[in-house]
Amino acid sequence: MSTGEFLYEGKAKIIYRTDDPDILLAQYKDDATAFNAQKRGTITNKGRINCAIATHLFKVLEAAGIATHFIDQPNPDQMRMRAVQIVPLEVVVRNIAAGSLCQQTGLALGVPLSQPLVDFYYKDDALGDPLLTRDRIFLLELATPEQLEQLRQLALQINQILINFFHQCGITLVDFKLEFGMTSDQQLLLADEISPDTCRLWDDAESDPTRRVMDKDRFRRDLGEVDTAYARVMERVLAQDIYVP
Repeated sequence: MSTGEFLYEGKAKIIYRTDDPDILLAQYKDDATAFNAQKRGTITNKGRINCAIATHLFKVLEAAGIATHFIDQPNPDQMRMRAVQIVPLEVVVRNIAAGSLCQQTGLALGVPLSQPLVDFYYKDDALGDPLLTRDRIFLLELATPEQLEQLRQLALQINQILINFFHQCGITLVDFKLEFGMTSDQQLLLADEISPDTCRLWDDAESDPTRRVMDKDRFRRDLGEVDTAYARVMERVLAQDIYVP
């Protein structure tokens, strides 16, 4: 299968058509952005690292019964995937207080939540990806009540699978972002990627609040050694077998 025409370029990937209209090719980039692209930079080998991590985690989730858009990884920084229409909601699952949750609620960084919190954000860069209530989601007709509950239940199921998997890696899954999409035959699939770009990951062996960070917060907060942290996540993830929890 050959790479076709350029389709679009996002913050982390370039998407191409292929000779099959139902299959797209994602080229993962080394570019890094934060704060709605107000901060920009490059992380060495990020494209290859994130593609490898996302590939392995999609396989883990598929083995556990989660339908994803992943097909295969033809090159180290490329992923073939089923074409989907992205649902314009970013689904964020939180297990520990961090980031905007602390800023908006006053919770201290690192406080474990009594149960996972599922937040929905409007996927719209021009609006700054705002946090949405259920009523606002229905007002904007972004999802029906049934679709919203399906997204919530899928996110919670994925969360438990990933918590267990990262525990085997010696990593705590603090929070993460998911995106979903609809195929041409109206099948809902997990899409985009799961990587240190989209997750907060803390090293279980570190108690220091700076040294434990293994994700894009190192870039956001100018903590240094960003590429090293990403590479350590990849090494630990790829060392784990793909299994059904």
